Amino acid sequence: MAKKTIEDVQWQGKRALVRVDFNVPMNDAGEITDDTRVRAAIPTITYLSQHGARVILMSHLGRPKGERNEKYSLRPVANHLQELLKGIHVSFADDCIGDTAKEAVGALKDGEVLVLENVRFYAGEEKNDQELAKAFAELGDVFVGDAFGTAHRAHASTAGVAAYLPSVAGFLMEKEVGIMGEALASPKRPFVAIIGGAKVSDKINVIENLLPKVDALLIGGGMANTFLAVQGNDMAKSLVESDALETAKRLLAVAKEHNSRLLLPTDVIAAKAFAADAEYTARKVNELKADEMALDIGPDSIAVFQAEIKAAKTVIWNGPMGVFEMPAFAKGTFAIAEAMVEADATTIVGGGDSVAAVEQAGVADKMTHVSTGGGASLEFLEGKTLPGVAVLEDK
Repeated sequence: MAKKTIEDVQWQGKRALVRVDFNVPMNDAGEITDDTRVRAAIPTITYLSQHGARVILMSHLGRPKGERNEKYSLRPVANHLQELLKGIHVSFADDCIGDTAKEAVGALKDGEVLVLENVRFYAGEEKNDQELAKAFAELGDVFVGDAFGTAHRAHASTAGVAAYLPSVAGFLMEKEVGIMGEALASPKRPFVAIIGGAKVSDKINVIENLLPKVDALLIGGGMANTFLAVQGNDMAKSLVESDALETAKRLLAVAKEHNSRLLLPTDVIAAKAFAADAEYTARKVNELKADEMALDIGPDSIAVFQAEIKAAKTVIWNGPMGVFEMPAFAKGTFAIAEAMVEADATTIVGGGDSVAAVEQAGVADKMTHVSTGGGASLEFLEGKTLPGVAVLEDK
């Protein structure tokens, strides 16, 4: 990654203002139910602490709509962080700007960590308000962007603050951008991308950006139905985006133009109802009954997709192959995860549902990289410039 990182700064005695992504799921009792994002920030926090920085962490949590709401307080996250950071003192400030925050920062000793209150308690955060960005900047000497999950948002704490402080990348940001950037720019071949999810319209730009780069693009999930309908298959009660048929036709033409193989399911798991307990059967895509819908890729398609993945040297996956929340229609999605584990390849998983799938399958730690950013990884795969990355200083 051609951006300065925390390793390019002498930290002793400096205030490191770090934008992390602590937007973690919590239950009604205020307990964190998945601390993946908190753990992902530990290497950056530990490095800064060990090199004598005074570490000030800012993040959002949930959607408090620009108003203070204790339901979205980061205090429980600060308490959990203290449990994870053995030997490093962690404190919490009841605000993210103003006298309360300044006093908390002033009390920090070298190597200590401070968690600021939710930045979205201020309406100016999501509007990238410059006065708010300046108020954040007053708390630090150097800004560290380490929240890849919000890097696609030009908010006061992700992009605005960088106008007022020297700005570098943390280890997580460096890893996310570096691994995915290299995979897109100079992949080891064969390069295979797997795209799933419900709608073609959600992934048009991703498919368009990947087609000239990949050797094969495998499409599953509900979006495959729209492509299959374009090819003349009667998809019966399956989800088909009628207003995306022309788009699907154009993307098939783009694949041909770039000599990229676009593979669609040849069979599906069909059911008469969108329900976990629905009876189901495997059908060829051209043999669906009038009262059936496709809810997963079928066994023949699984075999073909797995063979493509196992022969690849670079694999990127974004989106499930079926309604994987229902066990009956999760086989295709879990088969993709299994094939990626077995492949002798760089394996990258990006996007919320795909990440959930590899975690459910218990293979997240066997992937080369599992992205912490759903929307950010999607926009990165689309080839867009992410504001939270663009503001960091070039090497």
